Amino acid sequence: MVRINPLPDGLRYRAFTTYESRKLGVPAKRLRAKDLADGGRLIHVPNGSELDLLERARVVTAATPGAWISHATAALLTGLGLPPWMDDERSIHLSKPHTLPRVRRAGVTGHRVRVFPGEVMEFQGIPVSGRPRTWLDLAKELPLNYLIAMGDQLIRQPRPSLELRVEPYAYVSGLRLLIRQHPNLQGVEKARLALDEMRVGADSYPETFLRLAMRDAGLPEPELQVRVNQHDDRSPAADLGYRRFRIAIQYDGAHHRTREQQSRDIRRDEAFLSAGWSYFKVNADDLAEDFAGVISRIKKAKLRSP
Repeated sequence: MVRINPLPDGLRYRAFTTYESRKLGVPAKRLRAKDLADGGRLIHVPNGSELDLLERARVVTAATPGAWISHATAALLTGLGLPPWMDDERSIHLSKPHTLPRVRRAGVTGHRVRVFPGEVMEFQGIPVSGRPRTWLDLAKELPLNYLIAMGDQLIRQPRPSLELRVEPYAYVSGLRLLIRQHPNLQGVEKARLALDEMRVGADSYPETFLRLAMRDAGLPEPELQVRVNQHDDRSPAADLGYRRFRIAIQYDGAHHRTREQQSRDIRRDEAFLSAGWSYFKVNADDLAEDFAGVISRIKKAKLRSP
């Protein structure tokens, strides 16, 4: 029987690799003690531990030199979001340069890819595909409308007071260059189509889905972030609409449930209504019916406009 000596403080309560244990002088036989479970090749996990996605990603990349988190796993870690049928995927996606062997490990989906400088970043100490590269990697799997919506999130202008950043994750010009650098990647043609349909100004996936549904229903391309007074940056803004028809549309997502946001929403709603605009509030129920009802009402308002 192996005597269970305490592990170093840095390893005691988390998953770790054989490499990490060696650096801290842990004998190989200590790793066979019954308080540790086999987490896969070179990985050791405290018995009874349930690793979250971030911890799984950390330990798998630490055990696989030269690899980085990519594809669906990268989208989840970096907050890009995924369609409902993809966001509970358990497999960790790991990429390696195309000159190296594909990663073969239980619970891992391995990829061999061509990668250029700047396409891999560090996220909370973990090597991860940058968001633009993740968008391109997922082009093969994502439906076109999701690819457009994810792209809108890449190029939208952030709100510094809420997000602690002042630059978009990507610019259209940078995404065009990314596509040119990977002409043979599966899904690249779909990415090119998506790029032509992307617009700056959508703050969420549903806003993009609404814009695309309006277009597909034969409505004109709506403006995004429409202000009551277009010459005043402090004027209340709706998510999308038509200034010439005096129509404003607001998608109310989960963040609109806070008291502070509801107060802002009331002021915005009153500003548009008092200015004589047709004003539509849209929510998840409308999304569930592909916005058919609200689009019908928008069309009627458009016909009534002077």
